[in-house]
This record gives sequence, structure tokens and C-alpha cells, in this order.
Amino acid sequence: MMALTGRAPRSVETQRFQRYLRLLLEWDRIHRLTAIRSPDGIVTGLVQDSLLFLAHLPPGPIRMADLGTGPGIPGIPLRIVRDDIRLTVVESRRKRVSFLSALKRELELTDLVVLEGRAEELVKLPDLTEGFDVVVARAVGISLVPIAMSYLRPGGLFLAGGPPGDHGSKESGGVSNTTVWQTTTFKRLRLKRTFLVIQKPT
Repeated sequence: MMALTGRAPRSVETQRFQRYLRLLLEWDRIHRLTAIRSPDGIVTGLVQDSLLFLAHLPPGPIRMADLGTGPGIPGIPLRIVRDDIRLTVVESRRKRVSFLSALKRELELTDLVVLEGRAEELVKLPDLTEGFDVVVARAVGISLVPIAMSYLRPGGLFLAGGPPGDHGSKESGGVSNTTVWQTTTFKRLRLKRTFLVIQKPT
């Protein structure tokens, strides 16, 4: 974790990650929340991959939404290491929402907001429309970009992972924005990660 945060982990962070891993493994045996089965695979494929997003997050307090979060990826690992993030996670599947609610209690993240429903429907709520500084998603699809723009305040940032593809006007939903695919190298981890970065116009 030090390679991504630039500092030694705090004890509360280590404890929360341990609880996160234990709870996810327990629930996964019954509910199949993720395709990754081994503890090492979860740490590398989910937790570490989430923390790679830190390289693109703005500094200072931010209000962030994680759309289609599944078992809390990438939002909750980011919230664990950055307590200046006010996080809202959005998930449409009931079993995953139940897990996220249990995880909120287990990790004592009292400020975490867990919302059940489809992102394109929930954004119509007054407190959510243009209410976020940052929107994150582990992977991006063509339909997600205009939805994410609706959650973002003017000047806000959409950050998603995935390989480069067709990023034409259809994906951007007609929104005039700055779209950049950035491949970031993490030398200490000997890996690269590609992100879609979109700044909403002010």
C-alpha cells in the first residue's frame, strides 16, 4: 500500500482492510459477489487495483460517487485510505447492497452512503444531480459516461478503468467534455493501468 499512498499504513486502515477481506470471503462463499475467490486474488485484483485510482484523484476533501460499485470497488478502498472522501456507493443488485450495508457497520464507516437502485434513476434525486466532485467506476461502458456527467458538478471529474476503445460522440452522450485515456505506470509495482479521465465543463 505504501507504493500507492506514499506513506506507511495506519493501524485503522490495516484493521479495516483485514475486516473487509474477511467479510467479503464469508459472503462470497454463499452469494458469489465476485469472480475472484482467493484472498491473494482479492487483495491484488480488487483492493490494489482500486488504490491505483489514487494517482488521479484531486487532493483535499471531495464528495465522490462510485457507480455500479459491486462489493465496494473501487470506492471503499479509496475511502479507507482517504478519510477526506465523502463516499456514496450505488448498486442495483440486492445481495450486493446487503453486503455493503454490513460492510459499513463492520468497518464503522458512519459517513458512507449506500444506495440501492440503477444509477440512471437515482441521479434524478435532488441531492445527487450535479452533487459530486468525483465519480468513479471500476470499468466503463458506452452508456455510463452521460450518466456520470449527470452526477458531477461543473468542473467535476469522471474516472474509470479499462482499456482504450471507441470514444466517439456516442459514448460521450453529446456532452462537450475533455476526454483523455491515460496509461499510468506504477514503477514500484511493475504494472500499468489505463484510465478514462473526463473533466466536466464548468
